[in-house]
Amino acid sequence: MDEKSWVFHIGPIWFDGTVTTMILLTCLIVFLLVFFFTRNLQMKPTGKQNAIEWLIDFTSGIVSDNMPRKEVQNFSLLSFTLFLFIFVANQIGLVTKIVTPNEVSLWKSPTADPFVTMGLAMMVLVLSNLLASERFGLAGYVKNSFLSPMPMLLPIKIMEEFTNVITLGLRLYGNIYAGEVLLTLIASMVTSLGWIAIPIAIPLEMIWIAFSLFIGSIQAFVFTTLSMVYIGHQIEVEE
Repeated sequence: MDEKSWVFHIGPIWFDGTVTTMILLTCLIVFLLVFFFTRNLQMKPTGKQNAIEWLIDFTSGIVSDNMPRKEVQNFSLLSFTLFLFIFVANQIGLVTKIVTPNEVSLWKSPTADPFVTMGLAMMVLVLSNLLASERFGLAGYVKNSFLSPMPMLLPIKIMEEFTNVITLGLRLYGNIYAGEVLLTLIASMVTSLGWIAIPIAIPLEMIWIAFSLFIGSIQAFVFTTLSMVYIGHQIEVEE
């Protein structure tokens, strides 16, 4: 399965059109969901307002479990946005699969692309270090993040920054990409074996879609939780 994305360029810079389109679509879906669920807010929540308030409480709980309580207000919006974006991005590839005869993919989960997940992980790394340097100053940031509890740990601390990015990004990518590949393989049974494979392919497809929904939700939770852990580790003073 040699699947490719369609590409376009603006001047000398080339872009992955499939991933770019799917990221924009994910952002649009997230915006529309939040817009719909937050219309006509009332003091006594019901229905859709209960759902969005539960999600806000859930993501705020991720922050409070991994940071001091005083930081919850500062990072609850980041946690909410990160979780919702990754959740939708993980699931959007389960809706359908559009591939041209030339094996060019036009529809897939953005998080099934390693550059997207590594970009998200790099964003968390840069943000955590910027927040730490802003809070402690440059000297305090270097001391707290790299020289505590002892200076000899400096090489390990630096290596840890890069391993955190790699594990955070590749964990998300591997799970979502593997799920989409298996869905494609199950669907290809009908093409290769004909109608006789339909009684087997359809139940397998439904079971794997349900499992992929669960995995996508778990991975959104794991990515958001680890992001808060990494940021909390940088902005807290090492004892």
